[in-house]
Amino acid sequence: MTDLKKLVRENVLRLIPYSSARDDYKGKTGIFMDANENPYGKLNRYPDPYQKELKSAVSRIKMIEEERIFLGNGSDEIIDLCIRIFCNPGIDKILTFTPTYGMYEVSASINDVEVLKIPLNDKFEIDLLKTENLLNDQKLKLIFICSPNNPTSNSMNYKDVEHLIKNFNGIVIIDEAYIDFTEKPSFIKLIDKYANLIIMQTFSKAFGLAAVRVGMAFSNPAIIQFFNKLKPPYNISFINQKAVLKKLSRIEEYKRQVLTIKKERVRLAHLLSEINIVEKVYPSDANFLLVKVQDANNIYNTLVKKNIIIRNRSSLIENCLRITVGKKSENDKLIEALREL
Repeated sequence: MTDLKKLVRENVLRLIPYSSARDDYKGKTGIFMDANENPYGKLNRYPDPYQKELKSAVSRIKMIEEERIFLGNGSDEIIDLCIRIFCNPGIDKILTFTPTYGMYEVSASINDVEVLKIPLNDKFEIDLLKTENLLNDQKLKLIFICSPNNPTSNSMNYKDVEHLIKNFNGIVIIDEAYIDFTEKPSFIKLIDKYANLIIMQTFSKAFGLAAVRVGMAFSNPAIIQFFNKLKPPYNISFINQKAVLKKLSRIEEYKRQVLTIKKERVRLAHLLSEINIVEKVYPSDANFLLVKVQDANNIYNTLVKKNIIIRNRSSLIENCLRITVGKKSENDKLIEALREL
């Protein structure tokens, strides 16, 4: 049984959160003279600090109770909040499985928290034998798992991940930024089963709202309350809340776009595999492909000169490029450029 009081930082437990004017009065109508706002304009009022209308929409789409939902200024805010809630600077640690999304390490470093790294195995899966030895470390508070993983594009083994959740006394955060592009099951149904689990998802990828910066966290209500306690009062703007609500009202459009991207992913992978300089196209559960080539640096630089921008991941995985699945016309231009090399 997870005891949050033993995991949460003592200063966070004692913290009295900032109370905004919209905490004191929650109504939508009235003569507002409480928040020192300019009385003129269309964007002159502070937004709902708890995004109640948006959370209600997310609750319907995800079929999860509103009290289990936190909305952040991108998933990066959620990552930072996780570390600030549970990790004492200069004392505690987090664990990541490399290669993976770089912001886990960056946020930990900003907060003066040590990062333990266990390399994924040759199938880009978690090595449970190497991980078991660390689970009893009392200073290890968080485990970050990206699934589907960036940049390897694969989903983690479900049984292995659940084993870690079940046997770890700290908090497990599963980053599902790319979950919409895979047929593999989400771990979100496990939040009812395990009190030490946080699931992150985002509107940046499949919903096409990267500029809006809205991330989602799903967990038990006790953890969600700590997120609300530490977050800035108005962490998501009125404009951004409305942009997400508009997108959620067009859910069929989102579904069509995801299906199109998945079909293009299959076509692009096939075309890439036929090019001589391509050694391997890894199977993908995301909206991008990890591609092993003969000379990644040269290929990347050549494509940049043609104004085709991909990501060189050679510093993480030797001679590997990460290619986002674009529109059909964009993918065709990429293939044409690669065939000329």
